[in-house]
Amino acid sequence: MNGIDVFDGHNDSVQYMSDYKPGGRDFLARSEAGPLDLPRAMEGRLVGGLFALYAHPERKPENNVTQTSDGYEVRYAEALDEGYARRLIDAQLDAMNRLIRRSDGRMRLATGVDEINAARAASALAVVLHMEGAEAIGPGLDYLHTLHAAGLRSLGPVWSRPNIFGYGVPFAYPRSPDTGPGLTDAGRDLVRTCNTLGIMIDLAHLNERGFWDVAALSTAPLVATHACAHAICPSTRNLTDRQLDAIRDTDGVIGFNLAVYDIRADAHLDADTPLDLVVRHIEYLVNHVGADRVALGSDFDGTVVPREIKDASGLPRLLEAMRKAGFDEPALKKFAFENWLRVFGLTWQC
Repeated sequence: MNGIDVFDGHNDSVQYMSDYKPGGRDFLARSEAGPLDLPRAMEGRLVGGLFALYAHPERKPENNVTQTSDGYEVRYAEALDEGYARRLIDAQLDAMNRLIRRSDGRMRLATGVDEINAARAASALAVVLHMEGAEAIGPGLDYLHTLHAAGLRSLGPVWSRPNIFGYGVPFAYPRSPDTGPGLTDAGRDLVRTCNTLGIMIDLAHLNERGFWDVAALSTAPLVATHACAHAICPSTRNLTDRQLDAIRDTDGVIGFNLAVYDIRADAHLDADTPLDLVVRHIEYLVNHVGADRVALGSDFDGTVVPREIKDASGLPRLLEAMRKAGFDEPALKKFAFENWLRVFGLTWQC
């Protein structure tokens, strides 16, 4: 269908890997469970991605979703204990390293643009470590340095819950992302230290005041690894036009989230969301910020994606739909691969 390689700005697949979760999926074997494994990545020409380490709550929240006449609200998950979160992150990091060793060169940890390109040339999947929510990092930031040495190159200071660094947006629709206070003093220290180390700061899941605090402090391009446009779907997780302007003005990037409820204007959880609707949302972002600043941030294993894509092997269908809508080959390559590498090159010290 096409021969365009893809780099994906976000997946949650670590949570489901057998190396981390007994009885989970073997990422090296093709499966119909979940949307992502190595064989289907290769089928879809997925050559790399940000793999998210994430500490889930100790207790699954109960009855935390409220349906309204025109939308929904999901109340905050509980704040996490630092020690508990660190144990989970350590276990996930160990699992990812074991998986890479088991892959016999078919997967490679990448900490720089050259390493991503080398993996691509060798037909290996480039794994870039990301962490979604910084609960495992204490105010002294020692563990941040440990993670950087282990290969971490991207960090979301918060998930959709508060922590010592700032405030995540609760999931809600229709609602503004301006849901509470911004960064704490510890959060400002975290941003400065990430800039010094060359760790990309991910603004996905951060509330609007936190977004503007990062924008005022950070010396790196602004990035949201998986988000959509609030003007089309007014959920808290989506970016307002003013936020999009700030990302454009810093030469950053928006990773387009394949979550159907953030793509659709009605926020319905409907896997039968058609690709022409998906492409129109991408067009809105590109028209607003330019073709150099929109990429893919699928959120595979973290959301419901359009059925016509279904999994990583279906990514060529998305690119073909974009092509039919008028995207030329240079624009498709920017969206699929080049925009992420440009921002990495501007952010990482490598």
